[in-house]
Amino acid sequence: MDLRDRISAATKDAMKARDAPRLSTLRLIGAAIKDREIALRGEGRDDGGLSGDDLIALLSRMVKQRHESARAYEEGGRLELAEKEQAEIALIQEFLPRQLTSAEMAEAVDRVIADLGATGVRDMGRVMAGLRERHAGQMDFGAAGAVVKSRLMA
Repeated sequence: MDLRDRISAATKDAMKARDAPRLSTLRLIGAAIKDREIALRGEGRDDGGLSGDDLIALLSRMVKQRHESARAYEEGGRLELAEKEQAEIALIQEFLPRQLTSAEMAEAVDRVIADLGATGVRDMGRVMAGLRERHAGQMDFGAAGAVVKSRLMA
């Protein structure tokens, strides 16, 4: 079952269970997918919808947006809204691949650096591209960038 089918099945299950908060978030995911497909058609790329990698990237962006919103709500003292954002994050992450731990991320960085023969900070872009290719949706690339930089400067 591909990602789109899993999201659709989860939406139907939430409707049957009358789980309003879950259904609301799943509908937001569905709307974001449709919006992205429409945008791609406008760009002249109508190749049958979003690929699995495109869906993972979209869901990752949704998680990042909600992290930022939750942080802003917490700083503003709106804890009930921050909790709602955290619940949405948890639901969206159900559809993303398992995130690598920091040790696994460091190991992946070392592997890519060795495979590419990267020697200095100039190679950072190639290393990051290799990480994105191999581990899309599995790590926070902001944190990975810091690890790559520290490894290449050493």
